Amino acid sequence: MNEKSEGLERYVVPGLERGLKLLLEFNRQNTLLTAPDLAKRLDLPRTTVFRLLATLESMGFVTRYGNEYRLGMAVLRLGFEYLASLELTELGQPVLNRLSRDIGYSCNLVVRDEQSIVYVAKVTPPTILASSVNVGTRLPAHATVLGRILLEDLDLAELYELYPDDPLPGYSSSTPRTVADLHAMVQQDMQRGYALSEGFYESSISTIAAPVRDGSGKVVAALGATIPSDHIDEQQLQPLVVKVRSNAAELSRLLGYTKGRRAVEY
Repeated sequence: MNEKSEGLERYVVPGLERGLKLLLEFNRQNTLLTAPDLAKRLDLPRTTVFRLLATLESMGFVTRYGNEYRLGMAVLRLGFEYLASLELTELGQPVLNRLSRDIGYSCNLVVRDEQSIVYVAKVTPPTILASSVNVGTRLPAHATVLGRILLEDLDLAELYELYPDDPLPGYSSSTPRTVADLHAMVQQDMQRGYALSEGFYESSISTIAAPVRDGSGKVVAALGATIPSDHIDEQQLQPLVVKVRSNAAELSRLLGYTKGRRAVEY
């Protein structure tokens, strides 16, 4: 724990911390949980969990169905308010709209939350079948092309800190299984200026992604195009790469990034 974290520890409110940890136990795989489930997961007395749930229920953050609970509408409102407050999504949505119209494929904007990527904006042409990926979807960063883009600012030591458990979880035959392998992939993406996969996370999906940087030069998002095919025709590939990179560069410019723009402009 660094000095800053140690300083913050003094101001942590235990009850609030427990309540927030309780909310984080709900996810796509665990939409309904009982109080005993949560007590076991959080290693807390059942009476404490019941009080936390009663408080969260009264505020609309959880909803009770018999003896089970699920996330309430207040969580959804917070999520939408967060997305609405992001300059990234406000500036990025028109860029995604234009790119999707131009290439005819779904386009996404994602950010990183620790080991996960989170979709914060998406545009799908009416001719494309609906995808299971929506705004708010979380996927493993190390196993996705968009995630590799979002790891570009981390050196090898920082990657080991982010992923202390080696080997890494596998999701397909293409998933890097060690931090060293992941770092090598990220470095290759950086040298090219974009990331490309054909069936990397899902066998029937290909992705082209490029970094979006803010005024400080930090990678704050990944902009990607999703092609519903396990292979991109060579004649089609280069024009798609150019368009994805140029739109990522445009969004970076809107966010105040100027250094190195020539490297990604065409």
